[in-house]
Amino acid sequence: MQNLLLFLLLFLTIISCRTQSDSQTVNLTFEKDLIPEGIAVDARSGKLFLSSLRKNKIVTSEIDGRNATDFIESNQYDYQSGFGMTIKGDTLYALSNSLQKQNNTSVLLLLNTKTRQLIARYKTDIAPYGYLNDLAVSASNQIFVTDSESNKIYLIKRPDKNIEVYLDTVAVGHSNGIAISDDNTRLYLASVNGIRVVDVQTKKILNQPDKASAGIDGMKFYRNSLIGMVEKGLMRYFLNEDGTKIVGIKELIHFDATFQSPTTFDIVGDTVYFIKNVQLANFNDHTNEVIDTRKLESLVLLKYKIED
Repeated sequence: MQNLLLFLLLFLTIISCRTQSDSQTVNLTFEKDLIPEGIAVDARSGKLFLSSLRKNKIVTSEIDGRNATDFIESNQYDYQSGFGMTIKGDTLYALSNSLQKQNNTSVLLLLNTKTRQLIARYKTDIAPYGYLNDLAVSASNQIFVTDSESNKIYLIKRPDKNIEVYLDTVAVGHSNGIAISDDNTRLYLASVNGIRVVDVQTKKILNQPDKASAGIDGMKFYRNSLIGMVEKGLMRYFLNEDGTKIVGIKELIHFDATFQSPTTFDIVGDTVYFIKNVQLANFNDHTNEVIDTRKLESLVLLKYKIED
């Protein structure tokens, strides 16, 4: 028993050291009650973008935390509680929801990262209840969107103005995170059945359900693997050569008590960026109120370098 306790202590120490040595933190000066969900980092400008669940807006700063300001104001362009975001070129793609259990609406904004001007807006009210959550954008500007309250994946073919059902099957039920392969041939969906791999052209699901990869929130494609955020930590899911099957899993960061509900993240180069203390447990999304303002903390950005 004593040897077992010593082994467990050594194991936890290794995890702690690994997390600290491979990561850096930046203290941000945004409002403490922002409750951020989506995050995007502009590789060219070094700008950080966060979407706010509580304040229906998007904020921005330098990656080191300087020059914190609103990117769009609360409810500007009909923006609602902010969810998944991504950047392609000079365009920020930003999803939002009204958070209502009935008559919920979802709004997707395309915004110029330099001028802050609106490029396009897509507003939906999917019956009986739609909850657009996250998105991935292909090289040909096809926008794939998950609906975490249904079995549907949606598609927008830019510059079309319509949003259409791309996939509707229980095999990808309640998908949250979404990613697309670098060659744009594979779509990866973080469903209740685990990560499902979809052939983009044929829409065929290429792998079997995999409960070991269930529970993922944000997800990104990275060097023939997938990086995924789960409740206990940041994980890496290795794929086979043709990207159709998970062949291994590695924990990159183990979340201890100092991590408060990290959800989504972004990757630039070999570095992962996410908010360490989102503080979702202190937010009532039904009333849009902070539960205990005394417990609010300044937001902390964590940067983690992926080691192959």
